[in-house]
Amino acid sequence: MLPHYMQCLLSVLKFFSTIDSSGRLQQPIRYRETNNAAEEKGFHERRGPLNFFLELCPKPYFIDNGATRTDICQGELGDCWLLAAIASLTLDDEILARVVPPGQDFDQDYAGIFHFQFWQFGDWIDVVIDDRLPTRDGKLLFVHSSEGAEFWSALLEKAYAKLNGCYEALSGGTTTEGFEDFTGGISEGYELNKAPPHLFKIIKKALGLGSLLGCSIDITSAYETEAVTALKLVKGHAYSLTGAEEVHYQGSTVELVRLRNPWGEVEWTGPWSDSSEEWNRILPEEKAKLANAAEDGEFWMAYSDFIKQFSTLEICNLTPDTLTSDEVAYWSYYQFNGQWRVGSTAGGCRNHPATFCSNPQYAIKLEHLDDDPLDGKHGCTLLVGLMQKDGRKDRRFGEDLNTIGFAIYKVWHLLYQAVAMSRTFINTREICDRFHLPPGEYVIIPSTFQPHKRGSFLLRVFTEKEANARVQYYGKVRYGVWTANCKYVLLKKKKKKTMWLRLSLMEFHVLWLKIQKYLKIFENVDLDNSGTMSTHEMRGALAQAGFQVNDAVLQVVVSRYASPDFSINFDNYVSCLIRLEMLYSESSTQTPRGFFQCSPSILNAFMNNVLFYLVLGRNVQHSEKQ
Repeated sequence: MLPHYMQCLLSVLKFFSTIDSSGRLQQPIRYRETNNAAEEKGFHERRGPLNFFLELCPKPYFIDNGATRTDICQGELGDCWLLAAIASLTLDDEILARVVPPGQDFDQDYAGIFHFQFWQFGDWIDVVIDDRLPTRDGKLLFVHSSEGAEFWSALLEKAYAKLNGCYEALSGGTTTEGFEDFTGGISEGYELNKAPPHLFKIIKKALGLGSLLGCSIDITSAYETEAVTALKLVKGHAYSLTGAEEVHYQGSTVELVRLRNPWGEVEWTGPWSDSSEEWNRILPEEKAKLANAAEDGEFWMAYSDFIKQFSTLEICNLTPDTLTSDEVAYWSYYQFNGQWRVGSTAGGCRNHPATFCSNPQYAIKLEHLDDDPLDGKHGCTLLVGLMQKDGRKDRRFGEDLNTIGFAIYKVWHLLYQAVAMSRTFINTREICDRFHLPPGEYVIIPSTFQPHKRGSFLLRVFTEKEANARVQYYGKVRYGVWTANCKYVLLKKKKKKTMWLRLSLMEFHVLWLKIQKYLKIFENVDLDNSGTMSTHEMRGALAQAGFQVNDAVLQVVVSRYASPDFSINFDNYVSCLIRLEMLYSESSTQTPRGFFQCSPSILNAFMNNVLFYLVLGRNVQHSEKQ
């Protein structure tokens, strides 16, 4: 299958090949996907055929008079969470234009090709689709506009389905997932039965800063899914929160929030609903500004009723490069890609002390206090989000999301209790929490709940003031190997292969001393006298020998030298150290105390060209056979 950008390029080339000298199309052409998102096995039997929407509507529009929330009405697919996010997207033209590039329409040069952009784990991905949409009895099966003539929302849904593998992969989700994939932002959630005292102000400020907000009502059983309450609210259903205002009512100020049901109908019938008496008792100008009597799924309700009726609120904070407002210029943003790899960096949570420290670690230094702390206490705001990758795609193949979380430790106090933790370990795509910490140096340790669980993740950190964040390598090396004045024949490349096994007496003496030193290190690590060490202990054993390695190098070391039960014997440990020194001596520098510091070039060689296998494995084995 060709990458998305290649499909787009070929379509463009094909399009231009059909233009004559006058600039007109020689013959009408259309882009066709070879792997349509709706063509998974059995789709047509379960849902319906694919049709061109030009056949459904005599005069279609991509966007007619601007994209609005009424263009988004849910169909048969259970993706209300996605549609709630799309509805919020229409509130900001700049953000919408990034996801839905402008200039796409049905003019005379129409070629049946559309493209959209989505954020995926730190990168923006361009997705190209054709103009076929699932239908039944001449009507769209899934999302559609209220008038039936606008198709941008249906095409956006199809592109997102293609990104995730198929339409049915979109069934079930949280609004935050859609928020983040449309903006690259980082989301935080609030339980409304435990709402902080200034939540309404937080909502107003978030809307003013372009943040996207969603809410829902929890269910107690599957039978309550999309059940409609007596006041016409839908349980287990995602709503968009699109506005927050204050009005003067009977001598007092009332806080109101505006919500939208992606169905495009079924609205709140309580106080401040479209036809309620409250609207007749406020100032006419306020009523003209806020009143909405259309049956379009959008309605107002009192904030006090909102926190009683709804269960959760989700706010997607946009990254600094997405927002243009000067009010958020003080936010700083950092992100790190990492892996939990079985046998090396999949250590599990703190309940597993033997392996916990082998998890990836990320250091951050907080130096500057917040300007206007929300709770009145001086400190540094820290927003941490841990996201695991490709969970929705892998779900099609029976893969479940890992149960993930993180802990934050103060540097020099890693043996004590964490100063902050994620609110829970949970099997969702992302877990995010806000913290208020005193200035200092901290280490963030993301992990799965159980050890030996593989997965890839993205760690993102927001700070109100500029901070210093980096990957933290395991531990500190207290003792190194002094090699400045020694000649290691085995650690240098020889021009003549016959010299590999010829050692002078001095060279042998040096080698013997090194092996004795390695034996002491190995015995210190092998506490149970089993003759092996765990792969999770390998990083510490390498550090004692003078090697500071990052996660990528450690993962290759484990792959090369560990046995199937993730143990390493003494022979493999010595072999690894000798070959590491040989490679490092050619492309690294040493500190004054003799520690090896790996250069970027050697790290690239390890991972990108798999030189650890080719140079350290095959070449050495070949030379040993000489």
